[in-house]
Amino acid sequence: MTLRVTPRAGRDSLAAGTDEHLAARLAAAPVDGAANDALVALVARHFGVARRDVALVAGQTARLKRLTVRGDPAALAQRAASLYAPPS
Repeated sequence: MTLRVTPRAGRDSLAAGTDEHLAARLAAAPVDGAANDALVALVARHFGVARRDVALVAGQTARLKRLTVRGDPAALAQRAASLYAPPS
């Protein structure tokens, strides 16, 4: 999964982005890996998996980051699709 990260936001949130990536806003600053740690925690919380099941595989110092999330593929896809669903 690819995410575009905006550090130093008011609060942590995960939302729909473009067709290529999700958008993550993090309250943490990009200092000493704090934003990356916050991103892993946010993704794990949203997808209902343990932090150990989320790994940052590319983009450690970039705004665009690639992560892998281990878990049930159908459940993960449904959670990702829910970000793009219109509010009810």
